[in-house]
Amino acid sequence: MPDTPDRPRRPGGPPKGKRPGSARPAKGAPDRAGASSGGRPQRAGDKPAWKNRDGQKPGGQHRDGQKPGSQNRDGQRPGGHQRPDRTRDGERRLWTRDGKPARGDASARERETPEDRDPYGTKSVRPRHDAPEIPDDVVPNQLDRVARAQLKTLSKENADEVARHLVMAARLIDDDPQLAHAHAVSAGRRAGRIAVVRETLAITAYATGDFALALRELRTYRRISGRDDQLPMMVDCERGLGRPAKALALGRSVPRASLPVEVQVELAIAMSGARLDLGQTDAALVELQIPQLNPDTAFSWSPALFDAYATVLEDLGRAEEAEAWFERSDVATAALSSGDDDDDEIEVEVFEEDVEEVPEESGEDD
Repeated sequence: MPDTPDRPRRPGGPPKGKRPGSARPAKGAPDRAGASSGGRPQRAGDKPAWKNRDGQKPGGQHRDGQKPGSQNRDGQRPGGHQRPDRTRDGERRLWTRDGKPARGDASARERETPEDRDPYGTKSVRPRHDAPEIPDDVVPNQLDRVARAQLKTLSKENADEVARHLVMAARLIDDDPQLAHAHAVSAGRRAGRIAVVRETLAITAYATGDFALALRELRTYRRISGRDDQLPMMVDCERGLGRPAKALALGRSVPRASLPVEVQVELAIAMSGARLDLGQTDAALVELQIPQLNPDTAFSWSPALFDAYATVLEDLGRAEEAEAWFERSDVATAALSSGDDDDDEIEVEVFEEDVEEVPEESGEDD
């Protein structure tokens, strides 16, 4: 077909932007749908080829030509957030790709101040403790052999120091309970997992009147040792905290027959005291009417048992009987102090023929 004036042709090829025999745009010419150069026509559902979902060019470039986390000439992050390169102390700051302070960055250390972690001062801080001095004449071998054996799990140097503190606690428990407790605390800081150490700490706390601490340490001692020999003191601690009903429940939690005789007597005295706290005077007397309440035989625990029984009788208005049992306590004390210390039992005679025997349990005492 001859050329016509309305269809001019370029010498040597087809019109600009067209390929022979194809409606596809030539390379470098965008189509109507906005497809990238050299690609197919954009279809429904396709994303723009020149940017991703965050509006960045392929390769991590922003629209303004910056990489993520970079700064512009004004020292600002894209979006206008200021991100200084150095701290107030001049240390260089480290940043992650998402613009957050990197681990070990100085700015992160600045935020981790005690005020930020604990703004109200509720964090538990171990109180400062200065170990009391120990005289030179105190040696580890003065500690009881059974207690010394429990310290074998420690190093020799530590075991010797703990033993000396325990010896001092035993020396001072009657004359200076506070100083004895300080020695016990020093031992506890060195050997907190040793049963005899926690027991000593509990006894000294009890002597100072800190019943809450004593009860907590006694529970720990009971858990470590598996023994119930300090159950009477635990009952007394509950009484000291104003919980006599809980004290009675604690005393009944262990069968009496499973306890050593001396512990049985101490527990009976503690349970009687809890009854008195509740105003149950008759029941307090019954708690003390145990087989060990024998006026003809004196044991190491007899004076305390006789005194407790006499006190309850006095509260019941039975003054004559109370006086007789107080006298029996004095006789038992004298007999024990005059006898051989190695003897646990001393036979004594009844000093008054008209003194009544231990009353049987009756309805008026229940």
